[in-house]
Amino acid sequence: MKTRSAKLHYLLIPIRTLMKVLSLLLIIVFSGSLAAQEIPAARKNINTLTSAMLWGRGYTKDGMAKAGDYIREEFKKAGLQPMSGNDFRQYFSYPVNTFPGKMEVTVNGKKLVPGKDFIIGPASSGQKNIDVHPLQTDSVTFIAKDQRLVLSLEEKLTWSVAQKTDNYTLLQVNKKSLDGKPEAVDINIENTFVPDFKTSNICGIVKGTRVPDSLLLITAHYDHLGGMGEHTFFPGANDNASGISLLLSLVKYYTENPPPYSIGFICFAGEEAGLLGSAYFTEHPLITLDKIKFLINIDMVGTGERGITVVNATLHPKEFTLLNQINDQKKYLSKINSRGKAANSDHYYFTEKGVPAFFIYTQGGISAYHDVYDLPATLPLTEFTDLRHLFIDFNAQMMK
Repeated sequence: MKTRSAKLHYLLIPIRTLMKVLSLLLIIVFSGSLAAQEIPAARKNINTLTSAMLWGRGYTKDGMAKAGDYIREEFKKAGLQPMSGNDFRQYFSYPVNTFPGKMEVTVNGKKLVPGKDFIIGPASSGQKNIDVHPLQTDSVTFIAKDQRLVLSLEEKLTWSVAQKTDNYTLLQVNKKSLDGKPEAVDINIENTFVPDFKTSNICGIVKGTRVPDSLLLITAHYDHLGGMGEHTFFPGANDNASGISLLLSLVKYYTENPPPYSIGFICFAGEEAGLLGSAYFTEHPLITLDKIKFLINIDMVGTGERGITVVNATLHPKEFTLLNQINDQKKYLSKINSRGKAANSDHYYFTEKGVPAFFIYTQGGISAYHDVYDLPATLPLTEFTDLRHLFIDFNAQMMK
């Protein structure tokens, strides 16, 4: 015959099991609720950053300045503190070639659409109402020497930023836009060289609750290519509205959950012109660089079907192993790929100063890059939530 206590013991077993199941269900529901909140907020930020109002976050129509103001206001709303002094902005300047005005090209009587049918070499000089008949020099190149025009036929149009102006115009035309060779070309293009373009990095910090002098850093660049002419701009959804949106999501998390270490956030300008914002910051740091325990730079993180790639993984095997251990346990991403040192984003100048750093980008999904097709509507944000959680878990381990 069983005692009363034994009967109670047997009754408690299913109750304990039930409580565990209920707890697990609550965690799943709560996590799903958080994910449901994160994605709409991310979409809102990306839609704003890629809007015509911010005009490609570049050099005409005050696009980069407006983007910086938007990020600064988001920092303020979240309760972030300036990294130094009373201003989130760290000002600097550099020369840049811009195209604020006319952008008109006709080839063989067909009017071409900027960005879709053609782009102008970023260092090109302007050409005012010229009519030329270029000579073919190879299968894809046509030159009008006297009119200082070089025309090249391209499979894909990929634009960038130049800090100088050449004494000729490079016209890159999509092969699919022409039926035959470019025999007659009419051009009306305006360029403006700005010797001292003024911009700023946007820098904030959450002070640590236990070890405020130790610092983790999360960075991303907010600038993009801007506009080419009066009617065409490059939205830059994946590059790098996605990274800024993820950074802002992490800002919200850490201001609501103050960590033991301080966590700094830097949104760099001038990345597309040659990593200029991060180069300036490392030469004029607002924090002591040797107090940075680790830096994660995020750039183009809007996809993720094929996992992520970690630049500098081979430089920091201990931290790369930790990242994989967390991912293996939580099953966040399908794959974490290792890559060595590379000067391909804003982590680079920190690495050169001895700051341990990863640069992380997602793989798979859309292939649009430095063109007018890098749009918010086609950005899947496949692993946005999982990547956010991976960073939070990684930082938590780094602060132990």
